[in-house]
Amino acid sequence: MTLAVEHWAPCSDRARERSDPLVGTGPRGLRWFLIEVAGSWGQNALLDAPFDRELGRALVRRIEGAGMRPLAIRRTGRRAAPTVQRWAIVDSRPGRERVVWGEVPNAAALLDVPLDGSTGTPSSQPVYCVCTHARHDRCCAVRGRRVVAALAEARPDETWECSHLGGDRFAGTMVVFPHGLYYGYADDGDPVRIADAFDAGRIVPDRYRGRSSLTHPVQAAQHFAREALGDERIDSYAPIAEEAADTGWRVRLGGDRGDLVVELEETRSEPLLSTCAATRFVQVRQYALRSISGP
Repeated sequence: MTLAVEHWAPCSDRARERSDPLVGTGPRGLRWFLIEVAGSWGQNALLDAPFDRELGRALVRRIEGAGMRPLAIRRTGRRAAPTVQRWAIVDSRPGRERVVWGEVPNAAALLDVPLDGSTGTPSSQPVYCVCTHARHDRCCAVRGRRVVAALAEARPDETWECSHLGGDRFAGTMVVFPHGLYYGYADDGDPVRIADAFDAGRIVPDRYRGRSSLTHPVQAAQHFAREALGDERIDSYAPIAEEAADTGWRVRLGGDRGDLVVELEETRSEPLLSTCAATRFVQVRQYALRSISGP
């Protein structure tokens, strides 16, 4: 197998050479707990030094136990610890999109923050989180920093670096909150247009991976519906039902003129190295369109 003997190259370079599709690759995330960690991050930002490991374990257990996803964030270029511990709770579920910001005296006090979003200050500003987690994957550092630099210049108050999002080979990766809109290869074009599109209630199809609150088949079905019908609105093609069908999926989506039924083929890629540090070849899930029917 030729892939098993290919020369080493950064995972995001290999992904571009293979033209790895972004379709339906957004990891799951219904609700999120964002923690400002201004200093350097270990391989796991909240579980490894320099963050306090015991505190990190307790925080992650508490956050994940509530069905939420933890994420470390920091301002680009800032490494000095702030005088207070800032946090945010994000709800990415459709129809419940919300960001609430709060502060506590120190990191240990995060264990007492209610996880239902009942405290803190609601914000109407979007949050652009760009993965720059160097110790997790070098591609995230190199490509992510290009993305965050461009966004921070245009939208300094709304832009944050963040820890691992998933899909390192798609670096630069980012997520737009509160909706949980994942993007990849963001450094291959002007990332500010992603923010501009969000302001207009739209997604950017050529960099879009999917919405964190939706399953992978629904993400893929929405992609193909948009590709066929041209509706780039964030909330277009809401999922109604999905079911396994032969070697794929049948997804029913709501449309302005009536429901659409999208038939998908689920396949596996050729064996590949999915991260820069990977030593084992894996086959990743991919989707292809069988048909779209409806009004």
